[in-house]
Amino acid sequence: MKIEKTFLAIGILILSLMINTSVFADKDEEGERHGRHEKHEKGGRHEGEGRAIVVENAAYKSECSSCHFLYPPEFLPKRSWEALMKGSDKHFGENLALDDKTGKEILSYLTGNSAERGSSEWAGKILKSIGSSAPLRITEVPYILKEHRKIKPDVFKRKSIGSFSNCGSCHTGAAQGDYEEDSVSIPKE
Repeated sequence: MKIEKTFLAIGILILSLMINTSVFADKDEEGERHGRHEKHEKGGRHEGEGRAIVVENAAYKSECSSCHFLYPPEFLPKRSWEALMKGSDKHFGENLALDDKTGKEILSYLTGNSAERGSSEWAGKILKSIGSSAPLRITEVPYILKEHRKIKPDVFKRKSIGSFSNCGSCHTGAAQGDYEEDSVSIPKE
């Protein structure tokens, strides 16, 4: 009887420790998620659970959207953004001709909101898919390629789309950070 009470007391103690450890772990995870979200709020915001960051950085918007779709910074890792900005004089055949201040501001924004700091579901999936590589094009990210694998290459050549890199032509909620399948509308022409 005394042995049974001892085992019962030990069992209750172990259970109590497990519950307390779980509570603290949840608080740590919540704090970690909250910390990442705060970083996003400095350069953009999430419009809803699981959405990509909504770009609000004026320099990034002004300099980058004049030539191409404005990609959420969490769609590439920090090392990719660093490589892209380091090579801004040879940016896919163009010289971005950014002054030092603007270049630093954009780099800070992109790296501060990169995939490693992202809280959207896509940020984690993108990081997992690329491993230690540093893709320079979002259209080269394995996760993004996988998500578009059922779309025939000819679709991206349609006049209203132009190329695989023109995300906003099909992802109608992209400007609000919505890349979910139910907000996709592929133009017919």
